[in-house]
Amino acid sequence: MNKTPLTGFSDRLKTAAEARKAMLANFRPKPTVTAGEVPDRAVRRAAELEQVRLERREAKVAKAEATAQKAEAERAAAEAAAAEALDAVRGMRKERKALTKAEQKAKRDARYAARKARQ
Repeated sequence: MNKTPLTGFSDRLKTAAEARKAMLANFRPKPTVTAGEVPDRAVRRAAELEQVRLERREAKVAKAEATAQKAEAERAAAEAAAAEALDAVRGMRKERKALTKAEQKAKRDARYAARKARQ
């Protein structure tokens, strides 16, 4: 059988104070354990935000390039149509001049023939 040691009043007060401290320690919040490898929430959020901004910037540049290419294609088509119309006008003018030359030659030949016939 265990004998309890005879203790004095001051020992009992000290033991009671230690018991109270131990009980209060149970109610104190425990420090949280954070993993050192996991990035901070703010850092992760900033990285995601930068990624979204980068994607939006790339999309904006791609859209601007597509718009510029479309405008360039439209301009080239308009230039081609204008050149084709100019070529058609030139062709008609050449044809008209050729007909005029042929008519002039025919008139000249007719006058020459008429003159020969008169002589």
